Amino acid sequence: MSAELIIRMYGAHQIIILVCIQQSLRFFQHMPLQPVSPVCTTHNCRIHDCNMGKLFLINFVLGVVTGITLEFQFGTNWSRYSEYVGDIFGSLLAIEATAAFFLESTFLAVWAFGWERVSKKVHLTAIWLVAIASNLSALWIILANGFMQNPLGYVIQNGRAELADFMAVVTNPYAWGMYAHTLLSAWTLSCFFVLGVSSWHLLRKSNVEFFRRSFRMTAPICLVLVLALALSGDIQGKVVSELQPAKLAAMESHWETTKNAPFYLAVVPDEANETNSVEAIGIPGLLSWISYGDADAEVKGLKDFPKEDRPPVTPVFWGFRAMIFFGVIFLALAAWATLQRNRETINPTLMRALVWCIPLPYISIAMGWLVAEMGRQPWIVYGLMRTSDAVSPVPAEHVSTSLLAFIIVYSVLGLLDIFLLRKYAIKGPQGQED
Repeated sequence: MSAELIIRMYGAHQIIILVCIQQSLRFFQHMPLQPVSPVCTTHNCRIHDCNMGKLFLINFVLGVVTGITLEFQFGTNWSRYSEYVGDIFGSLLAIEATAAFFLESTFLAVWAFGWERVSKKVHLTAIWLVAIASNLSALWIILANGFMQNPLGYVIQNGRAELADFMAVVTNPYAWGMYAHTLLSAWTLSCFFVLGVSSWHLLRKSNVEFFRRSFRMTAPICLVLVLALALSGDIQGKVVSELQPAKLAAMESHWETTKNAPFYLAVVPDEANETNSVEAIGIPGLLSWISYGDADAEVKGLKDFPKEDRPPVTPVFWGFRAMIFFGVIFLALAAWATLQRNRETINPTLMRALVWCIPLPYISIAMGWLVAEMGRQPWIVYGLMRTSDAVSPVPAEHVSTSLLAFIIVYSVLGLLDIFLLRKYAIKGPQGQED
């Protein structure tokens, strides 16, 4: 099996799997806020719980199922990786399961089945604990991925990487930047989902008061989150520049090492000829400033890296450009929604745009993971283990079969998730009068 094929298979695995991290984080901030909102009566709190709660539970179940199947791929397709870094990677995932997942699932049951069985304060506390545990779960998963991006706290003994400094692993600056960006992207997704569902019902004059409150509460939160997301992306981009310069060069399709490097608004990579077929509207020094905070800084080009050490440029470049494009759309819509939130009649064009915007954060998150994972290639653990060395020692057709099986399973689960989310989002809250 060729190294290029292995890299692309790895990218397919990671895009499918890591996007599922977002599932248990969505609706996190919206649900706990509802019971403590001053506009909520006891009856309205129950309606909010039923409406957003069903959507949250659908995603939680999907997260559990995808997590179970995820465990199998370490043995079927990446057994050499598991053998080489399992001492580090496995310990972080074990902490996630024992410290976060069980806390999350236990109190989710208390919240889901305890409305009239526990006090209102206990019920509220339960969903906050679920929210905290969901984010704690993401932390340990991102710390594991952060080790793959920037390996720290290990020693090579007995032909494998072994844990030597646990604190170095859990304080990995690359991982914490990823964690902040992942959480903010998940919360932003949840906001646009709520705004989109609210807009759909407002356009149809369905449960108007209920969804006007939902829209009014979510819009300014969404704007703050989008701005914070852009800031975290800028900070993490500078970390990438320092620790993974080849990924930066691929993200920008930057071929020649240059000081005062310009940022081109119009670029079309020509990877085969190690150049760009289109390169226009350059802003002098902007790429250097974005990457290092200094307009005169040197930005290393792809040609300074051996071909075997370069990531695939085309998918990384376009994935990054797509993520930035969607970010601009999110900022414009969030700002417009914030300006419109207190009006008696919200602009119908805005509401239609928000409905159509619901899938865009999902796509944007997928593009972000594509950049993060394929941009690290050809390394599965950056600078330590190549992806081609991590694959299981089995025939190519066996790996292809298991990859196909994973794709089918996740596709079916994804379609089921979309169907159920659409069904219950359109249905709206039961017990609320129009």
